[in-house]
Amino acid sequence: MTNHTVVALEKPEFGRDLLTELLRDGAHRLIEQAVQAELEELLGSYSGRRLADGRVGVVRNGYHPERRIVTGIGPVTVRIPKVRSRTGAPVVFHSALVPPYVRRSRSLDAAIPWLYCQGRCGG
Repeated sequence: MTNHTVVALEKPEFGRDLLTELLRDGAHRLIEQAVQAELEELLGSYSGRRLADGRVGVVRNGYHPERRIVTGIGPVTVRIPKVRSRTGAPVVFHSALVPPYVRRSRSLDAAIPWLYCQGRCGG
């Protein structure tokens, strides 16, 4: 009775759409480049802040945990970089493109009440 006849089935990729995957990948790269440009601008604004030994006072310090943002083309994974101040003065990087705690794009937030009303009123 040690033989098992149960076979684990993998979840099929239902409706795999290569175009949508390509768009999501492009959106991911575009967001990453835009956030990097914002970070470079912030670091540039603090380039004059130096330590006594000449080292830069504000530096990159890894990334926040990845998060998924739901957009009109589906979820897109983003990583937001962190900064650290070596001078003791607090410096925090917040992206204008991907603000903290945002999980949905604004266009999707605007569509949800409209879709709710269409489902309830149109039926």
